[in-house]
Amino acid sequence: MTNNIRTILFSGFMLGLFAVIGTTLVGYTQYATFERIADNERLALLRKLNQILPADLYDNDLLNTTINIAEDDRLGQKKQSILYIAKQKEKISAMIFSVIAPKGYSGEIKMLVGINIDGTLAGVRIVSHKETPGLGDAMETEKSDWVFGFNGKSLNQPNERNWKVKRDGGVFDQFTGATITPRAVVQAVRLCLVYFDRHKKELVMQYEKQITGMPNSRQVPKLEPKLEPKLEPKLEPKPGPGPRPRLGPAAEINLAD
Repeated sequence: MTNNIRTILFSGFMLGLFAVIGTTLVGYTQYATFERIADNERLALLRKLNQILPADLYDNDLLNTTINIAEDDRLGQKKQSILYIAKQKEKISAMIFSVIAPKGYSGEIKMLVGINIDGTLAGVRIVSHKETPGLGDAMETEKSDWVFGFNGKSLNQPNERNWKVKRDGGVFDQFTGATITPRAVVQAVRLCLVYFDRHKKELVMQYEKQITGMPNSRQVPKLEPKLEPKLEPKLEPKPGPGPRPRLGPAAEINLAD
């Protein structure tokens, strides 16, 4: 009986030891590769941004020139998203939005939509999706040139009636055997253009306010009026009785008498 208890305790100890060692190794591996993974993600994002807007069309650090914008259904965002600001000679030349098309065939389609400051599309690139391989994935630049059809388009070119796939009466091609995916992307790109058209001035002002560090009016400290110290009147000492007059010899009293 005693041997069985010892065996059980030893087995439990060994299992616990292996669990601790395994957890430590996994944690160390994750810690050691975290920075490398983050760097790879930044490089992949920068490649996408440069595909939309070639490096010779801006002269700032795109990854570090950003503002946070509030959630908006036209961007498909349910939380804050990052807006990348492209500048050339200190002037904003384009904005690149993080957009989600929520109605893909297999779920959300995440993309980057670049819009020049004049309202024309600089380009669109797909970031991630779960569409059917061989059908819906034709929106990837590695599979077809379909996404390049957005270049140069704007909110009014084509007009609203033609901002659809051809099957719905618009000007954009659909994929062979797949209409839902391109329809979702076309609709998401157009809604992003609508958002830019409605909020362009606000976005520019938000960025300029951010770089100049202008304090919010609510954050300006309220200055209390400076009170002058109250001065007490200086009182002059009242004059006391003068010195008693000295009596002459005639007035002196001879106490001896």
